[in-house]
Amino acid sequence: MLRIRPRPKLLRYPLFRLLAINLAAGAALAVLLVGGLLWLDPGGLRHLIFTDRAPGVALGLLLFGFVVTFASAAMGSAIMALGQRETEEDTPRGPPRLVAEEAVRATRS
Repeated sequence: MLRIRPRPKLLRYPLFRLLAINLAAGAALAVLLVGGLLWLDPGGLRHLIFTDRAPGVALGLLLFGFVVTFASAAMGSAIMALGQRETEEDTPRGPPRLVAEEAVRATRS
């Protein structure tokens, strides 16, 4: 009998899902950039890393720094873009407006 596993509870939250997707995108970009750096070998970086006694440590630290940088940049830009409208006529994607905001908007127009 085929059992369907329930979806993890954390993935049910849209904000967590958004952050997880952008974390994965930033990490993938970091892996590609580290791979590109090793392939291009600027300043003999690849030679420097792989002739060390423990190249995994150097590679891990380099990759960790890139993952932290690019994943946090991707997650931060996704959070900051949540409230943006594509055009002025679009309705906001966030929570409904407060009554005070509607009153101020009505008096300005």
